[in-house]
Amino acid sequence: MKRFGMLAAAVAVIGLAGALRADDKAGLTGTWKWTVERNGNNRDFTIKLKLDGDKLTGSMPGRNNQETAIENGTFKDGQFSFTITRERNGQKNTTKYSGKLAGDAIEGKIEPEGGNARDWKATRVKESK
Repeated sequence: MKRFGMLAAAVAVIGLAGALRADDKAGLTGTWKWTVERNGNNRDFTIKLKLDGDKLTGSMPGRNNQETAIENGTFKDGQFSFTITRERNGQKNTTKYSGKLAGDAIEGKIEPEGGNARDWKATRVKESK
């Protein structure tokens, strides 16, 4: 009987760990917001993410609220990454985003093409009901 109890406890722990990992994946889906300070001015950014298995999709509004789709989106072992390619004046610029989900926050790095990498932290935009 003691052996059965230990086995049941082990199964429960494994099941809980699996449920938490599933929540992490589902938790990445949503709208996220962060603020960047440059030259004393703050600028807000948002991104919409959707996770389906290990494939991450979504979009980011840009100038004139034009949506730019994310590319190369992945999620594995709690880590995600994707790129955004924008075109301005005939020049394409790609920025890589990477990070980790931590509840209602995502933290990581933004690496602009030809620029300096910087830390970023976005928080989930609460859905109004």
